[in-house]
Amino acid sequence: MRPALLNPLFAPVTSLSGVGPKQDKLLRYLLDRSETPRVVDLLLHLPTNVIDRRARPKIRDAVPGTVVTLEVTIDRHRPPPPRNSRAPYLVYASDDTGDVVFTFFRAKPGYVEKLLPVSETRYVSGTLQIYDGIPQIVHPDRVVDEAGMAKLSGIDPVYPLTEGLALGSLRRAISQAIQKLPALPEWTCPEILRRCHFPPFTDALNRVHVPIELTDILPDQPFWSRLAFDELLAGQLALALVRAQLRRPAGDRHAGDGHLRNKIIDALPYALTPSQRTAAAAIAEDLRQPIRMLRLLQGDVGSGKTVVALLAAAAVAEVGRQAALMAPTEILARQHIKTIAPLAERAGLRVAILTGREKGKERRDILARLFEGKIDLLVGTHALIQDDVTFKALALAVVDEQHRFGVRERLALTSKGEAVDVLVLSATPIPRTLVLTYFGDMDVSELREKPAGRQPIDTRAVPDSRLSEVMDAVGRALTSGKRVYWICPLVEESDMVNLTDAEARFKSLQERFGDKVGLVHGKMKGADKDRVMAEFASGEIGLLVATTVVEVGVDVPAATIMVIENAERFGLAQLHQLRGRIGRGSEASTCLLLYRESLSEMSKARLAVIRETTDGFRIAEEDLRLRGEGDVLGVRQSGLPGYRIARSDVHAQLITQARDEALRVMRENPRLEGERGEALRCLLYLFERDEAIPLIGAG
Repeated sequence: MRPALLNPLFAPVTSLSGVGPKQDKLLRYLLDRSETPRVVDLLLHLPTNVIDRRARPKIRDAVPGTVVTLEVTIDRHRPPPPRNSRAPYLVYASDDTGDVVFTFFRAKPGYVEKLLPVSETRYVSGTLQIYDGIPQIVHPDRVVDEAGMAKLSGIDPVYPLTEGLALGSLRRAISQAIQKLPALPEWTCPEILRRCHFPPFTDALNRVHVPIELTDILPDQPFWSRLAFDELLAGQLALALVRAQLRRPAGDRHAGDGHLRNKIIDALPYALTPSQRTAAAAIAEDLRQPIRMLRLLQGDVGSGKTVVALLAAAAVAEVGRQAALMAPTEILARQHIKTIAPLAERAGLRVAILTGREKGKERRDILARLFEGKIDLLVGTHALIQDDVTFKALALAVVDEQHRFGVRERLALTSKGEAVDVLVLSATPIPRTLVLTYFGDMDVSELREKPAGRQPIDTRAVPDSRLSEVMDAVGRALTSGKRVYWICPLVEESDMVNLTDAEARFKSLQERFGDKVGLVHGKMKGADKDRVMAEFASGEIGLLVATTVVEVGVDVPAATIMVIENAERFGLAQLHQLRGRIGRGSEASTCLLLYRESLSEMSKARLAVIRETTDGFRIAEEDLRLRGEGDVLGVRQSGLPGYRIARSDVHAQLITQARDEALRVMRENPRLEGERGEALRCLLYLFERDEAIPLIGAG
């Protein structure tokens, strides 16, 4: 149960004065909510800038181009002529040093007269400009009388907005939200408060929204940092609770005698790499231990994670148990089954796939076989965690690309069995600091080598002024029977950004190369995507134009050339993932990075790294150095994925402190009891980490 103390913060924003259906829709978009946002969502939407209104010059001394607050007497109004609605409404005012004009376009009749009554004194704030030699403020930001001026903060916060939402109406809503803040208990220990100079949570929130100094809203200052620490602590505490749940002593263990694993290894067309053998042995050892496994298996593109996961599934099948492998997309799930099925068949392991596409009788049949224990390994998407999916004896949950799944999905899958072991796969090598942030304290296996027979990839950066040469080279490659990927950043033309879109590039390449060209992007239906991919894999088409939908899990060993347009717009991790689609066969491969000239220093640095190395672990470290966590984890944003307030570049040192504090709480008060425990429960609810609360003391 959510503490009653928090109820005012979980009221819908529509309960605030002036927030109607139109604002509700805009705020859903702004705050990334599928339902009406709550008051707490507004409070955690922090300003990114401020306007300093403390400058109070006389008109004569006002500096053009700056924000000023003038004390003036209103002299006269000049409405626009009746037949010219485009003409501005002008208000003339003065002080003892000169005159100023306030200009309003499309002003409602009566509004300006009421706002600026003739002969009255008003305080008017806005950006002052000189027009025809006369000082002027167009659409002043603030107009108040003396009583209003006494209440006016000299510093106004500026918030991220969305089209159609006015800054003033967002400020008014947030101002009301602040009034609803209850007196919250302190959840952070006194030692951290003292060491980090943190104010109380409520004070921090107040000062960021109602700054007294210009620096109050900076992320590296104590007010914002306090909020960032609390958010990180909530995340780390939720991970620690999940880990405690998964680390409970378990009953029967899940590793057999190795007879199925040996059959799979014998069926492989190549020998396992040393790191694959090490990882498989570590997993088998985990499966024998009296506590549940929680292991992260990270390896580069094509390092053989799926085979290691299959060996883990075989280990549990040896003792008559079942495994599930959950992938974030259907393409990835189908790619896994394509790798797994022939090996599983040779070993006598029964496998099936379940995605949104399996329907009706086919789906009912799969579910019946699963329930009867006639499927050893079920591969699928989110479809695996639906209520009607029942395993006879689930013992192992393999979760692919974990950072795309939340704690909820992980728990939903493990709840389908008793004492289920968890293996997480990541195709994006993640630096150790980030492993702690996103996965908590997991055991980690790394696949460092590429499988035998992989060919090096020659990567070159080419300015887009040489596009016609690149097209000529692609033509020659197609004539000699080679297969080529052509990657574009967008699906269709956009007014917002000047980038190449896949549909336009497909048309231009089709005009030149005819029916050898195919198109695949994320807006297509699954069946259509599969058809085009199958045509490309079989060689019916030789040139595949695609968006980043092919970034993960697409395996066409015959493809040896990739062209990436607007390569400067992709993050390092993404470029590396895309490039990993080639170099999968026995032929040497080439990747051409087409870029627009006049590159930024950041873009130059990224293209240099990707040209120099194919080591995903080194690329991840460089990515972290250049861009921060967001890009390493495939989430293109400046903040931390899953976090609204904490910033990778500013609050990195707080992550470790939050983790240490969460572990200390779990040692000293694992059931979150007493006053401090209640306070920590409030924290988990405030930052939407409450899915971990049912785990407190469970089992």
